[in-house]
Amino acid sequence: MARDERATLLEVHQALPEEQFQSLKFLLEGQVPAGLLLPASRPELCRILLQRFPGNSLRVTAGILRQLGRLDLIQRFQLPLEEGIPEETPREPNGDTPKARGDPTSGCRPGGIPAPSVNPRRLTEKDLMQVAQRLGKEWQEVGILHLGLERSRLEQIQEENPGNPVLWNFEMLREWRRRERCEATASQLRSCLEPARLDPGILDFLQSLQGD
Repeated sequence: MARDERATLLEVHQALPEEQFQSLKFLLEGQVPAGLLLPASRPELCRILLQRFPGNSLRVTAGILRQLGRLDLIQRFQLPLEEGIPEETPREPNGDTPKARGDPTSGCRPGGIPAPSVNPRRLTEKDLMQVAQRLGKEWQEVGILHLGLERSRLEQIQEENPGNPVLWNFEMLREWRRRERCEATASQLRSCLEPARLDPGILDFLQSLQGD
């Protein structure tokens, strides 16, 4: 474990506001058990990453920062970015990516074949986080009435992320995206949320994504 790697990792974590630090831990759940992540402080998370990704912890962290839209931190600390791996396909512990294993939730075509570029793109985790940050306290009402999710699943989300409403919203949107798969586009989510009493900025944001 290089001292420089540990020091840089801690500086990156300390540069994140508490809300984004919690989001970073949440996005790491596909690669690190949630039981280790949830109670971890910033120094403890550094130790976990250094142990699980020896020599590669900065690259893993950079991938999560990109999903959070913190390219400024990637540039400030000159973090390495892994080329050729899409934003939403983190590596599994065995080195594979979900698409390589034929995970049906990771793409819109079986066998890992990407959908044609002419189709509207699926919402990314960064997109969902920006919507989640704008959703109000009536998130369960939105999930049940407008996204068609089960109340029991929403309560489970709340229990798994105590005291963090933004992550409740984010995981709710991720649940909707998993169900919709190829149809989880900005246009589709906007159609779902239009009847709800929400911050108009959410609909404006989704409208802006429709031209991507």
